[in-house]
Amino acid sequence: MSTELITTELVDLDLADDDRRTAVRSLAERLVTAGRVTDLERFLTDVEARESQMPTGLEGGIGIPHCRSAAVTTPTLAFGRSTGGIDFGAEDGPARLIFLIAAPEGGGSDHMTVLAALARRLVRAEFKQTLLEATDPAQVAEYVREEVTP
Repeated sequence: MSTELITTELVDLDLADDDRRTAVRSLAERLVTAGRVTDLERFLTDVEARESQMPTGLEGGIGIPHCRSAAVTTPTLAFGRSTGGIDFGAEDGPARLIFLIAAPEGGGSDHMTVLAALARRLVRAEFKQTLLEATDPAQVAEYVREEVTP
């Protein structure tokens, strides 16, 4: 099993625009398929608990739902892109780029390292533009790995 933070199968360039929960579930199902989450419902409950503390939408059309969960086997990042945007609670409107960060419950600060690296990249217009224009999930996975892996 690959321990890469993000892989091609964890990238969805055509995420359904329905709503936040549907989008997170769709990305989480990819984590289950990849063997990185053992219990979908438990993981979704943990994401929702985190989301209820504070929305994870960032300015500029970004959503970063994340949590620590006993259902997560290895630190993982899934990426989804939405054409119409999904409301993650950001003041400037819906998110088009969604990063689902899954961290094992006892995983120390791994996910915070990823979150910090991601946040630094997301202020760069070229990073966001590359992700908005990408057509190949494999290229997206490689690009994100290069940019955010410590």
